[in-house]
Amino acid sequence: MPGRHPSPRRRRVLAGLILATGLAAKALAGTPTSATPALVPPPPALPGVKSYVLMDFRTGAILAAKNPQLQLPPASLTKLMTAYLSYEALADGRLRWHERIPVSTVAWHTGGSSMFIQPNLPVTVDQLMHGLIIDSGNDAAAALAQAVAGSRAAFVDEMNATAAQLGLTGAHYTDVDGLPHPGLHLSAMNIAELSRDLIARYPQVLQISRIQYYRYNHITQRSWNPALFGHPHVDGLKTGHTQAAGHCMDTTIDRHGRRLIAVVMGAQSWPAGVHDVMSLFDYAYRFSHDHELLKAGQIVGTYKDAALDPDHFPVEAAHTVWVSAFEGQAHEIRRVLHYDQLGGRAVAQGTPVGSMRFELNGKVLGETALLAAAPAKPAGTLGTLWNRLRAEL
Repeated sequence: MPGRHPSPRRRRVLAGLILATGLAAKALAGTPTSATPALVPPPPALPGVKSYVLMDFRTGAILAAKNPQLQLPPASLTKLMTAYLSYEALADGRLRWHERIPVSTVAWHTGGSSMFIQPNLPVTVDQLMHGLIIDSGNDAAAALAQAVAGSRAAFVDEMNATAAQLGLTGAHYTDVDGLPHPGLHLSAMNIAELSRDLIARYPQVLQISRIQYYRYNHITQRSWNPALFGHPHVDGLKTGHTQAAGHCMDTTIDRHGRRLIAVVMGAQSWPAGVHDVMSLFDYAYRFSHDHELLKAGQIVGTYKDAALDPDHFPVEAAHTVWVSAFEGQAHEIRRVLHYDQLGGRAVAQGTPVGSMRFELNGKVLGETALLAAAPAKPAGTLGTLWNRLRAEL
């Protein structure tokens, strides 16, 4: 189906966004406690949960984690991918916000949590998106899947194909709503990565996920996200619960312009889950910070090549680079500069000529391409000899 998945151009744009915001996804992942300096305490242990991931949205850094790759039943966190593909269909024109969607008997009879759609009762895409995210409506998920792909089975195929494209290692979908199935599993890392991509591409999701109550069909329902109540900086994103999955929370918060994402899998109750995600957020805000290390267009060095005229020219950063670091680590970040061998070819202004990356304890936190800030042309044989002679004087 045209527009079914991100186009190559769109993926390049997203890659630029990722690089421009300093995405070093998983740069601090794996052993967050050993990566922190002695003055920083270890992250919350959260013994009551099976798995968790604490991610910085801007940089993609993993600030703390427990069993981050463990594949588990996700319950209604499955609907994050349903929302992702629905937003994609809205973006490419296959759906329109105020379009009325027919409600099939299949959608109407979907079990579990519901927004209470019915055949012959008008419902728009906008209402279904609210019902999906706020009410966690399984019926809304089924109706959107049918509207986008024609059937739930075809939509599930799109979910798995998109998971593979996004690099959600090990993820596997079997349904559009999260109802229990032995083949349905996601990791906390899968969910954090998908959530970051969803917010980056479709930030309007937060306009829905922050709403505490939604009314449809004369029925007002409270959001299934308990972290929205009593925590004013929380504005999303999704929760889920089944007996097999326990209480799962995918929560995002923005304090003073810094957004974090916390995914907790298998908490013992909603109050316990809220306590866990808020303790992760408090830890990150207290002991870690984002640092802007480079601005796009900033001059960072000089490219030298005797085979060019002029034989040297300034180079600039292609993108702004942000990194995340714990207290006491910022001064330990190393800049590593690499220049490409151009072989005396003509260089137009803006041509990539190298890269700069930022490392901490051997891990890459962020990087950017380097661009020629001025043009240069081939110096020719005599010009090259003269440039080399001058360099030796």
